[in-house]
Amino acid sequence: MNAGEQALRCREGAGLFRLEGRGLVVVEGADRVRWLNGMLTNDVAKLAAGRERSGCYALLLTRIGRIVADVHVLLREGAFWLETEQKAVAPLLATLGKFIIADDVRLSEASPSWERLALEGPAASAIFAIAAGEAPGLAPDAAASFGVAGTSVLAGAWGESGEDALQLFVPAGGGAAVALALRRAGAGHSLLEAGEDALEILRVEAGTPRFGRELSEAVLPAEVGLGRAISTSNGCYTGQEIVSRMATRGGASHALVGLALEGGSAPAAGAAVSAQAVRVGELTSAALSASAGAIALAFVRRPHAEPGTALDVEGRAARVAALPFVAPRSRAP
Repeated sequence: MNAGEQALRCREGAGLFRLEGRGLVVVEGADRVRWLNGMLTNDVAKLAAGRERSGCYALLLTRIGRIVADVHVLLREGAFWLETEQKAVAPLLATLGKFIIADDVRLSEASPSWERLALEGPAASAIFAIAAGEAPGLAPDAAASFGVAGTSVLAGAWGESGEDALQLFVPAGGGAAVALALRRAGAGHSLLEAGEDALEILRVEAGTPRFGRELSEAVLPAEVGLGRAISTSNGCYTGQEIVSRMATRGGASHALVGLALEGGSAPAAGAAVSAQAVRVGELTSAALSASAGAIALAFVRRPHAEPGTALDVEGRAARVAALPFVAPRSRAP
């Protein structure tokens, strides 16, 4: 079964993924709430323990409003966890560290302490409920601890596919037992243990931006449409002036769009996007979807960002497509 077929199966039932490339930064200290609220675009001071408001999605920006990293913030006892791509951990720590002056704040990396799994698909919550003995019942981006295979597992409600999804944090050494419990629980729910190539297809189908592809210090938040990562009530944070200015003056000159391409293969990231032989953008991610064919994410100039716009990708006809490419099959909670 190829990656495209695996992705299709995950949307019919659920996929179990081992996440090898995720990282975790811990923020501790008496000043952590005030300090972190001044660093990130979302209002972490409003987080509260429990299954409703214990997490949020946020960005760390430069002073000129460019994206250093995207993080899922989790409120933990005496600390905040910042979950992100492993390759974002170093710039995240370096940038945050520059702003600790007279603050009682401590930063550390905790990635090696945890094994990471993910369940994505319409049956994800049902499978987890069987393995844990209770339904997760989590609001989007929130997290809570559950017992699975004799292990305390932290489950967070977010994913990359647009489907029902759970991110699992398992203490190092416990991943195999938890994965086995989930496979057994998923026996009647079309659970498939799938690879990272399938998860990448699901991500592109959903139009979910990724650090190192669509998110970098070359990108402004307004270009990627990450409104849920930005709080309008969060006082003052690094880069806020630029974010506010762009919101009031009509946005950025480029936008992240989906492209549906002719042909049966996925183009390479970095390929030029043109309109009438004039370069107007660049591909950031591409995939061959069993549902949608050859698809890609790209940044293009605003005048060329409307769905239906005809473009060219290095000699291949393309058309701007509304995102997501594939509608999620999960029922709304």
